[in-house]
Amino acid sequence: MFHMKHYRVTERTQDNLVEQLLQNRGVSYETKGVFLNPDFERDLHDPFLMTDMLVAVERVLVARETNEKVVIYSDYDCDGIPAGTLMHDLFKKVGITNFTNYIPHRHNDGFGLNMNAVNTFIEDAVTLLIVLDCGTVSFDEIAHAKANGIDVIVIDHHETAQGRIPDVVALLNPRRDTAYPWRSLCACGVAFKFAQAFLMKLREREPAIDIPLGWERWLLDLVALSTISDMVPLVDENRVLVTYGLKVLRKTRRHGLLRLLRDNKVNPAHITEDDIGFTIGPRINAASRMGIPRIAFTMLSGDDTTGPEAAQELEDLNKSRKAKVAAMTREVHQKFKHMDEIPPVIVIGNPDWMPSLAGLLANSLSEEYKRPAFVWGRDGKGHIKGSCRSASTSVVALMEHAQEAILQGGGHHQAGGFEVADDKIHTLGAALCAAHDALSEDSEAVSYETVVDATLSLHELTNETYASIASLAPFGMKNTKPLFQIPNVTPHTVELFGKTKEHTKITLEGMQHHIPAIAFFRTPDSFHMEPEAGKTCTLIAHFEESYFMNKRELRLRIVDVL
Repeated sequence: MFHMKHYRVTERTQDNLVEQLLQNRGVSYETKGVFLNPDFERDLHDPFLMTDMLVAVERVLVARETNEKVVIYSDYDCDGIPAGTLMHDLFKKVGITNFTNYIPHRHNDGFGLNMNAVNTFIEDAVTLLIVLDCGTVSFDEIAHAKANGIDVIVIDHHETAQGRIPDVVALLNPRRDTAYPWRSLCACGVAFKFAQAFLMKLREREPAIDIPLGWERWLLDLVALSTISDMVPLVDENRVLVTYGLKVLRKTRRHGLLRLLRDNKVNPAHITEDDIGFTIGPRINAASRMGIPRIAFTMLSGDDTTGPEAAQELEDLNKSRKAKVAAMTREVHQKFKHMDEIPPVIVIGNPDWMPSLAGLLANSLSEEYKRPAFVWGRDGKGHIKGSCRSASTSVVALMEHAQEAILQGGGHHQAGGFEVADDKIHTLGAALCAAHDALSEDSEAVSYETVVDATLSLHELTNETYASIASLAPFGMKNTKPLFQIPNVTPHTVELFGKTKEHTKITLEGMQHHIPAIAFFRTPDSFHMEPEAGKTCTLIAHFEESYFMNKRELRLRIVDVL
């Protein structure tokens, strides 16, 4: 459960709301101009500053000239799939045709470059393998590929193994050293830097080539999708890439994406980072969660027939994913009926469950029962893996205090993942509950703080205030969407809406104009205080703009009620 002490309301020291929000985010007076007005030409770094960039470009130019057989191997998530699409689009544009895109199976292959795939490439006489969003620590697989005549280029953003570099032709990874000024690109962002560099060199060599200057900007929609979905910081170069990427998305030419947006009643002209986070990203991830990641790739890369068909399949897969999670939830509730009490940490699983769906169930259990939830299943390799979620207790702290029961685990305070040995799974619940009891003696170790940007009154919820907030967009990691306290409000009505009545809507008295306050997938009893008509309360909420059904509306998105 959220507690009052979890919210720290920032003291208002600036008259101007924009100045206050910038101050809260550590943006100085000297840098605010660049922050508020990111510029593509001015603020992006030279791609050739990245270690191995020239080597990578030259190697792909050779492959183009000699028509080598190339495989683009990309991870199955919402960074890897757009990155693979970006390289696909680039290769098509520059006349590289002898290539295929390969996406591993999440459940059977697991994360990273896998040996079975490498052996397939060897049998197929592949001579160049480009690995996206993984590969930095795939030492054995890359050595095996090289020993069998395959050159490997890795385009990644994950940490190196204590500085060790695999035996590759080139490793493009801003985290490998300090050569590149910005370390926090996602993999698709690194792939875009490669595209920039490649086109620079290609135009030098072939000045008459029929590729318009600046064409590569059309690839930024993919970079925006990945950067937002992969939860990398939305500052520095990422802020520029997403700002311009959203502009490209609003003019998208991708047939599958247009169909997906239409089916979900999202107008591309008004697309925001929220639409990526709540509509596009989950459907791309649904493809890998359900074991068919290539559908998401086809949705992004397909033509006017295959793209929309894939979008429809993706929508069906997403519905199937929801149905599976609903079945898992019913199974959990059935088990809970026979328990005298719910433990302080929920630990539940089934060997038949897919670990890829565990996080979705853990999230709903944590919200419903107001406590941490650890959910596990067994993957295609027989490993017990799971996900954990919490709204009050740090799952990282819990796992650290119960490390004897966990093979490996990580994440951040609210969400994480873990792996457990077969002989430890039956004691995992007791170990985590014991850790919770131990941490409860130190409230700071158990809880974490949510910072509220400022206090707003009802009469301040205007178009002018929204414009001030929007000037800091796009929002994401390290530039969170502003959160406000709206005190002393009296709900006129509190109602549930949606097909299954799973969302909450509050209408407020004392407003000169109507602004609804809503919470998706939250019921009134899930807040710190249950809102009631006629009972004064305080809202913790975001102030946002919606274009649902092509109707513009300003509204509050409720985080909590106090």
